[in-house]
Amino acid sequence: MFSFFSRKQERSSITDFGFLGVDIHSHLIPAIDDGVPGYAAALECLQGLQDLGYKKVITTPHVLQDYYPNTSFTIRHGLSELQDAVREAGLTIQVDAAAEYLVDDHFLSLLRSGDLLTWGPNYLLIELPFAVPPLNLEDIIFQIMTRGYQPVLAHPERYSYLKEHPDRLQKIKEQGCMFQLNLLSLMGQYGSRVQQYARQLVEQSMIDFLGSDAHRPKDIEKLGQLIKSGELSILESHQFMNRSLA
Repeated sequence: MFSFFSRKQERSSITDFGFLGVDIHSHLIPAIDDGVPGYAAALECLQGLQDLGYKKVITTPHVLQDYYPNTSFTIRHGLSELQDAVREAGLTIQVDAAAEYLVDDHFLSLLRSGDLLTWGPNYLLIELPFAVPPLNLEDIIFQIMTRGYQPVLAHPERYSYLKEHPDRLQKIKEQGCMFQLNLLSLMGQYGSRVQQYARQLVEQSMIDFLGSDAHRPKDIEKLGQLIKSGELSILESHQFMNRSLA
């Protein structure tokens, strides 16, 4: 349940997302996954992110073979058309793309072929199944790193099995896997348990990147509400790597 007033007694000095500068997780290429359906919604999201202080967006369509069988080509083509629309609309925000890869057999095939979209110094955004983790997760992290990629696990706060086994989360962190938290998790977007765990991960300095995971204009509106809610006060004593990508 979305929790706007859950911690309204807090105060935060954060007035926009300029302290991050770059958003590294969203679904803003139209009609290729469960994100924005068209250019009007994409441009509304990007205008909203620009108004909230972001200078750059690295949008990350799903690569999920059974549902969203995107390829490097389809994502790059969609990015090119989106960039044209951004220029025509007169927006100043920079738009780039990588992908969010579900760790499955198809992903392992792409890993072996090297046909993967990354950002920065070979950061690779991955997600896990929500029901059960891959049995060989640690080995997959090892394979990713030995092929020269830096794995970044999307929204670890949303995997209940990792919360129940924090030793496993710590193990892949020690292996070198980075973690990206969804900002709206801090405000109850995915329920109070996820919200609590998100705060815990921040407090334990486990989070390297923050992302919007925006799928629609409503998510951007909620980011604006998040600033006003006081929930971002928890971030003020921590450093995140988003700005290094500017």
